Amino acid sequence: MNSVSEILTERLILRELRPSDLEVLAKMNADPRVMEYFPGILSREESDAFAGRVRAHWAQYGFGTWAVERREDGVFLGVTGLSHPRFEAHFTPCVEVGWRLAAPYWGKGYATEAAKAAVGLGFERLGLDQIVSFTAPQNRRSRRVMEKLGMSHSQADDFDHPNMPERHPLRRHVLYRIQQGVWAESSSRAGR
Repeated sequence: MNSVSEILTERLILRELRPSDLEVLAKMNADPRVMEYFPGILSREESDAFAGRVRAHWAQYGFGTWAVERREDGVFLGVTGLSHPRFEAHFTPCVEVGWRLAAPYWGKGYATEAAKAAVGLGFERLGLDQIVSFTAPQNRRSRRVMEKLGMSHSQADDFDHPNMPERHPLRRHVLYRIQQGVWAESSSRAGR
């Protein structure tokens, strides 16, 4: 790993968002397929506000959400990273790993590769004890990534997302967790 602000993996560069990313980020955030398990698509202004919150998180904590760029050609694939959720629940305060990739890049292992790098940084460089991730139960793609990261799920941890309205079909969320010790053990078995 180079630094917290840039991480190299086999196929990817995780780096800080740049002003030149905002247009393609907004296009991704306006895609109904990408935003299927979020409250809704984002306008350009809402997407730019998301980018502003990313920058603010970096300024406050020294880590956050990275742009995911393909090494071979510099194509912007989406975002991944570590962040503090902005709501209260039974498992907060905590650090969450999350990802959002443009639909053409799904199913190629990019989300898992990027998220593994983020989780590794969280445990190995930032000294976190635990990292969580959460989504709507029906979001099988993201749940598969969580499982590939070695995260575990307990139904007792599932929760109603406080930012979703009552009776909204996406209000219920599943919570996945991974402890630093579990990560270290699986990493040593993988020969990292």
